[in-house]
Amino acid sequence: MPRPKNKGELIQAANTNYEKLLTMIEKRSDAEKTMAYDFSSDEKKKEAHWKRDSNLRDVLMHLNEWHLLLLDWLKNRESGSNKPFLMEGYNWKTYGDMNMVFYERCQSLSEEEALSRFKDSHKKVMEALDTFSQEELFTNTYYPWVGGSCIGSYFISTTSSHYDWAMKKMKAHRNNCQ
Repeated sequence: MPRPKNKGELIQAANTNYEKLLTMIEKRSDAEKTMAYDFSSDEKKKEAHWKRDSNLRDVLMHLNEWHLLLLDWLKNRESGSNKPFLMEGYNWKTYGDMNMVFYERCQSLSEEEALSRFKDSHKKVMEALDTFSQEELFTNTYYPWVGGSCIGSYFISTTSSHYDWAMKKMKAHRNNCQ
């Protein structure tokens, strides 16, 4: 699916990948549900997330936490503040460490709770998306606090693109279970 270039495409991509992800979750085999994610034998999977997430709960909570980052950051619109997107103390060079904070926060949750939180945060992100016009979403520098980019790119990154990432991880896990 090509990168969305307007509000309609963004909504469609986010919802399409969300539904695909939920379908993948529903159709998992017993082995996929019970086996831990382990990609250590694949030398191509070097990024930290391949080692970090050990089950579906971890993946869903990662998505949920990034939804919450976006929702919190969008409050700049109402408050006129200039709060950065990432959590305080982190930047785009250290966001992997921030992802580990998210990982640690979710370890006591069940998969069912993680799925519920993910569904809820997706709904809230889509509701927030609906409040923005085409111009607000896809005009670079429309809001000064976005930092030269456009808000639409943050919505894409935290929805359709991130859901695609999750599905790739689930497919790799499925392949390991066969």
